[in-house]
Amino acid sequence: MPIPVLSDVPAALRFLSRLPVPALPSERDAAPPGIDRLAPAFPLAGALIALIGVATFIISRSLFGDLIASVLAVAVLVLATGGFHDDGLADTADALGGWSIERRLEIMKDSRIGSFGVLALIVSFTLRVGAVQTLAENGVAAVAGALVAAGALSRLAGPAMLAALPPARTSGLSQGVGRPSATAMRQAAAIALAIALVAVFPSLGALALMSGLVLGMASFCGLVRLAKVQFGGQTGDVAGAAIQAVEIAFLLGLLIFARHP
Repeated sequence: MPIPVLSDVPAALRFLSRLPVPALPSERDAAPPGIDRLAPAFPLAGALIALIGVATFIISRSLFGDLIASVLAVAVLVLATGGFHDDGLADTADALGGWSIERRLEIMKDSRIGSFGVLALIVSFTLRVGAVQTLAENGVAAVAGALVAAGALSRLAGPAMLAALPPARTSGLSQGVGRPSATAMRQAAAIALAIALVAVFPSLGALALMSGLVLGMASFCGLVRLAKVQFGGQTGDVAGAAIQAVEIAFLLGLLIFARHP
């Protein structure tokens, strides 16, 4: 793994979470890296963030059992990211209620949350909790591997969305950070897949990993198509929704074969 990727992980953690990650000495006088440089570090950052959920699950399971441990693990992950990706999912869901591209983008910028957004958050949280609880039937190692792999692969989806479509508006987060290059995305994909292989294969096997990857990719492609038609491109909120969608789809994909080893 290239050393620059490792040195960019702290910046990626600050971008993707609310964790108090201090700046490295080499970062203090330098300009913040752009998305093209940060993209390969996103999967590593996602895997590290997921470890917080893993630790929460392990500690809580011994005290409260699988269900409450699963709820707490997902809740802690939401808190660690400041609801960053959840907010994108809610805003994207609300925006689908608009009758034109312009109106949908206007709704997306509104800080208030609507009924579609609330429903999307409820479904997202419930599916993640249910997936973690079901994976717990296969042991703690299965939960740990699934969360780490989902953290890595889902963070690949954010920059991938920025690369797949042009910005839908001339201002905003996605316009400001730019678009990652093909080289950066290849590096990010290789790192994310390597993490997923190491994390999932030993506990759940190849079939579970493949089904998770297939469902994750399908959800991403579906969201790209939806964003193109409904919004005319991508936004920061759409990128956040992609992270949520891929994480959920990957976890559900694992269950197809995880429950029938």
